[in-house]
Amino acid sequence: MKELKQRKEKFVTDSGIKIPPYIEENSENYKTKLGSPGSFPFTRGVHEQMYRSRFWTMRQYAGFGTAEESNKRYKFLLEQGTTGLSVAFDLPTQIGFDSDNPAAEGEVGKVGVAIDTLKDMEILFDGIKLEKISTSMTINASAAILLCMYIAIAKKQGADLKKLSGTVQNDVLKEYIARGTYIYPPKHSMRLITDIFAWCYENVPSWNTISISGYHIREAGSNAIQEVAFTMANAIAYIEAAIGRGLDVDKFASRLSFFFNGQINFLEEVAKFRAARRVYAKIMKERFKANSEKSMMLRFHCQTAGSSLTAQQVENNVIRTTIEAMAAVLGGCQSLHTNSKDEALALPTEDSVITALRTQQVIAFESGVADTVDALSGSYYIEYLTDKIEEGVWNYLNKIDEMGGAVKCIELNFQQDEIAENAYEFEKEIESGERVIVGVNRFNDAEHEENLDLLKIDESIQKKQIEKLNEVKRTRNNEAVKANLDSLKKTAGTDENIIPYILNCVESYCSIGEISNSLREVWGEY
Repeated sequence: MKELKQRKEKFVTDSGIKIPPYIEENSENYKTKLGSPGSFPFTRGVHEQMYRSRFWTMRQYAGFGTAEESNKRYKFLLEQGTTGLSVAFDLPTQIGFDSDNPAAEGEVGKVGVAIDTLKDMEILFDGIKLEKISTSMTINASAAILLCMYIAIAKKQGADLKKLSGTVQNDVLKEYIARGTYIYPPKHSMRLITDIFAWCYENVPSWNTISISGYHIREAGSNAIQEVAFTMANAIAYIEAAIGRGLDVDKFASRLSFFFNGQINFLEEVAKFRAARRVYAKIMKERFKANSEKSMMLRFHCQTAGSSLTAQQVENNVIRTTIEAMAAVLGGCQSLHTNSKDEALALPTEDSVITALRTQQVIAFESGVADTVDALSGSYYIEYLTDKIEEGVWNYLNKIDEMGGAVKCIELNFQQDEIAENAYEFEKEIESGERVIVGVNRFNDAEHEENLDLLKIDESIQKKQIEKLNEVKRTRNNEAVKANLDSLKKTAGTDENIIPYILNCVESYCSIGEISNSLREVWGEY
């Protein structure tokens, strides 16, 4: 980037003080526990120069209504300086239902874009060269299908698949814990995930095959220690499953990524990110005997906390998001999404999205925090918090191991109960006034009314989607569809990698519902 080339020769404060990349303390304890940025245990960051050489990817999570509408929003965001796309899918898409399924009634296009077939994805990315953009897709149970659709479009564009970059969330364990958009029993969900690991290693090596997500665990009501601990426990389960399928840890671990919540408690959040890196590095080196340092690096995307946004006095949400984003940057994120002020009430308008994106750009280009690495390292309080969070995380991980691992604990409702108890205590504090939420339980001006222009989703979207789906089904080669779905079902009952068969289905314009239902027939539902 031109802007970064201009920055490289001028790392000084406004007063002319030279800014070093980072400051090292000489005590042996400090060096052992923290190391230098870019080296084990990565407490201080996964890259030696961090944002001095390259800013974090500035993503804005977007998707609503039809593929045509979302395509316009993506092009708008790219024009405004977004450096990566992040796709939101509607609930029917997330749980493998077509738009004409009775269960999809009232949900089509509401919390994300509706995708039924490859045709919708072609429209979604029309005019956007996939080889030149990094795309994150927030999709889990049906992740394999959406990834195959993305691959199919890239092939049509003539892209070099080895140059495709992006992430598919693909973290179904947190769905059982916190979110609920799962389809199949855990055993079969894990099979899909490890098949993606193996297939992408061979075919799309620069793609992040999973984004192991603490975000939704935190949104469900966990605290910072629980967020990191339960995310790490899930990571252990995925890695064990992949190794159990015969994959070499150093051949897939470098493409694992993480997704954390950026909450409002500024200093605790900075420490949380630092502790998470240290815990993960130790897990990979000591538990899984990884040899490559790339396998030990925790690279993470952060999204500011949706649960911290309030419907009252929405302008306050701009302040909350700024604090949360600054914590993510000082904590060393690789990618960041900033929520818009109106998201407690509706999907964000273009004006709100611009303010959210500008928040990141002001932090990057004006605040000075990107000029040095791990600026808060050495603060007595930050190091104390980092140590305490790490200690709490290990306590949880040891308990989960004793109980039989993450999947067993999910079946016993352990994580769910821990989160629910913490969420209950948090809400009690708000109700009693012990925890102050500005504009909600204090400083709430009853006469203050806000006149917001909210984004509204066209209620006729479902009808349009069904018409489009019917047209695709009418014009496609239905003999090829049947043959590919039959092959998919047959493979689902074997140990063969299923991704090539899903790709064949996608390329013959099978719908997401047809593919998911074929797998439901073999694997059942959870």
